[in-house]
Amino acid sequence: MRVTLHHGLPEPLRAEAAALYWQAFGGKLDRVLGPERRALTYLADVIRPDHAIVALDEEGRLLGLAGYKTPDGSFAGGDMADLRRAYGRIGARWRAVPLWLLGREVDNSRFLLDGICVARQARSLGIGSALLAAICDEARARGYGAVRLDVIDTNWRARQLYERLGFTVERRASIGLLRHVFGFSAALTMVKAV
Repeated sequence: MRVTLHHGLPEPLRAEAAALYWQAFGGKLDRVLGPERRALTYLADVIRPDHAIVALDEEGRLLGLAGYKTPDGSFAGGDMADLRRAYGRIGARWRAVPLWLLGREVDNSRFLLDGICVARQARSLGIGSALLAAICDEARARGYGAVRLDVIDTNWRARQLYERLGFTVERRASIGLLRHVFGFSAALTMVKAV
């Protein structure tokens, strides 16, 4: 299988990217963004195609993506108006608080990864490693000296990949009572110099 990396998400793949993102992160976001049907609508609406590097096969199918966050926005961000469109006024109000608490940080001194995911059928083919290498290249091109990512404490497989690629744990941050909402108790901040 021939895999190519592209800067930016092709617009026709927006719904597919939302589904792939949900496949990777729905387990921790389900209690806040669920039900799945609404979550997929919300994600497809808020995805920033210009904040991603994607892996495509020779037929243009999406195999993986790496989103990133800049001072201009994030790959899977969104604001209160986006939440209202997907969940209504009341649904948006209660969802906004835990989402804001979970993802409010922007790291202006390091390039910030905003999620990486690889389609199930494309795992163990080196796509995750290639996407992370492309993120490091993007960071260098933008003048950053390091890439930062956060991984939940229970995602040992992802942590092993990141460590194998040179990322090191900088800190462990408990999410306190939000553990009851998101289903994990801490996030590890990992950094790699580029």
